Amino acid sequence: MLNRTRRPRAAVAVAALCMLTALTSCSDSGSKSSSPSSTTPTTAASTASGKGSRITIQNFKFMPASLTVAPGTKITVTNKDSTPHTVTATGKKAFDTGDIAAGKTVTFTAPSAKGKYPYICTIHQYMKGTLTVG
Repeated sequence: MLNRTRRPRAAVAVAALCMLTALTSCSDSGSKSSSPSSTTPTTAASTASGKGSRITIQNFKFMPASLTVAPGTKITVTNKDSTPHTVTATGKKAFDTGDIAAGKTVTFTAPSAKGKYPYICTIHQYMKGTLTVG
């Protein structure tokens, strides 16, 4: 009799552990990108002085995480993840791509005012980047 009550409990425990592992795996990809931003911009910085520039979203990260462009530069954003993302300026709200579906590309224009424009994905707010207009 004791053996019968343990089996369902064990099955429930195993199922709960599997679900927890699956959820943790999903969130682990985000925690890797939430490491201190002081090291990310220096290793993933890019400067664009031409007619256009690119940001790629892949593995829940903006690449490059830090981008410098001239005022009014056209910036193309490509989402290579399997989920939607946004590129949305925080403080000054100078730009917002809206939802970029998985596998899609959008373009926005950098602000005309010089300065630093931090941005996030509003869906996954641990995803951060900085656009510098210089």
